[in-house]
Amino acid sequence: MRIPSAIKLHKASKTLELQYGAEERYTLSAEFLRVHSPSAEVQGHGKPILQTGKLGVGLSKIEPAGNYALKLSFDDGHDSGLYSWDYLEQLATRQASLWSDYLSNLSAAGKSRDPGESVVKLML
Repeated sequence: MRIPSAIKLHKASKTLELQYGAEERYTLSAEFLRVHSPSAEVQGHGKPILQTGKLGVGLSKIEPAGNYALKLSFDDGHDSGLYSWDYLEQLATRQASLWSDYLSNLSAAGKSRDPGESVVKLML
């Protein structure tokens, strides 16, 4: 288990920066963190629930949860997931593939990242 050597919340850019050692740095958007929340609300009970309309969501607060995780609070009211150090590292290192999978799942479901937009699929 690797614990970040520095954690920075950037409210203006709606990102969380994780630094490991002197060289390794990851920037995770609040939207990415929100749609990949480890909470039961998102992960379901073995069957993840696709999160939609989270474009523009921000992080309002980060708090340590013991010595093993962070509790992230989002400005859409979601604050029930504990992001363990292992899970945060997984999100950071697999960000590109996880995001690609998320976008594919959204498209397949005919859903959008934009909370004010609904996607209509036409069958031709």
